Amino acid sequence: MASDENYAALTDLSGVWIDRVHDRRPPKMIILDMGSSVSSTHGEQQGTAYNGHFGYTCYHPLFLFNQFGNLERCSLRAGNVHSADGWRDVLEPGVERYQERSLRRYFRGDAAFASPDIYELLEAEGFLYAIRLLKNQVLKARIAYLLTRPVGRPPDYVQRYCTSFRYQARSWDKKRRVVAKVEWHPGDLYPRVGFIVTNFSCPAERVVDFYNQRGTAGQWIKEGKNAVKWARLSCRKFRNNEVRLQLHALAYNPGNFMRTLALPKEVEHWSLTTLREKLVKIGAKVARHGRYVMFQLAEVAVPRDLFEKILSLIDDLRRRPVPV
Repeated sequence: MASDENYAALTDLSGVWIDRVHDRRPPKMIILDMGSSVSSTHGEQQGTAYNGHFGYTCYHPLFLFNQFGNLERCSLRAGNVHSADGWRDVLEPGVERYQERSLRRYFRGDAAFASPDIYELLEAEGFLYAIRLLKNQVLKARIAYLLTRPVGRPPDYVQRYCTSFRYQARSWDKKRRVVAKVEWHPGDLYPRVGFIVTNFSCPAERVVDFYNQRGTAGQWIKEGKNAVKWARLSCRKFRNNEVRLQLHALAYNPGNFMRTLALPKEVEHWSLTTLREKLVKIGAKVARHGRYVMFQLAEVAVPRDLFEKILSLIDDLRRRPVPV
């Protein structure tokens, strides 16, 4: 499985599965969230390195999720690379897969992905994006009027101000819209300032709200670590660990498909970890008879009526034969 051909097939397989899900239930829009994570190492694995940000030796994998929590694509990287290193190998195939679909397309990313190459790719492919920008003196000078402490006694709630302006960095080929957010928190002497580069045309407040939802990607990374243990990469060779990560991704996605497509409303809030513990890894007694086999499950974790609803939703996902 560690050959180049097999590894390429494993890398593409998650996207193939997601496309099949979208064929059955076409979404009206797709939101791609890209982010890096950390997989700590405890031996002499190839590619392991000390990362000053995390404070220990590790790998530094890159992930691309959609808004449903499905893992579109991932890549294992050495521990000391930049957060956006190798972004094209992960983002470009995911973007290309949605070229032929008639839907609204969006992208979110933190400041590590504030690169003109990424902007140009997304603009060429018709994606709307919101990507965080690092602060600098030029940007702060444009919103100097918002950085003056409000007059009077500070309230006991957060005061938020949003605005936008046109800006062109030296490495950019044109001016782009930048949204600024300034928050005055009770007890803080200075405001909290953030900038987002975007090609949205909606009000600045909506751009900020859209960007703030990218925190869900961090939750899905945490789910992958807890539910399928994709941070356990203990092989000696780097390629073998790359394969292990792809296999973990293939284990993660079916579980997430079940979480999003086959859970009744009363338990739709279940995380992937909860689903694994209460439904997948639950023990059962097997009662064999002459004509059937019965699995006896304890109703403590999943009541009988809830289990029947889950089985019914799973059955509804099957393709029905076309009447002749």
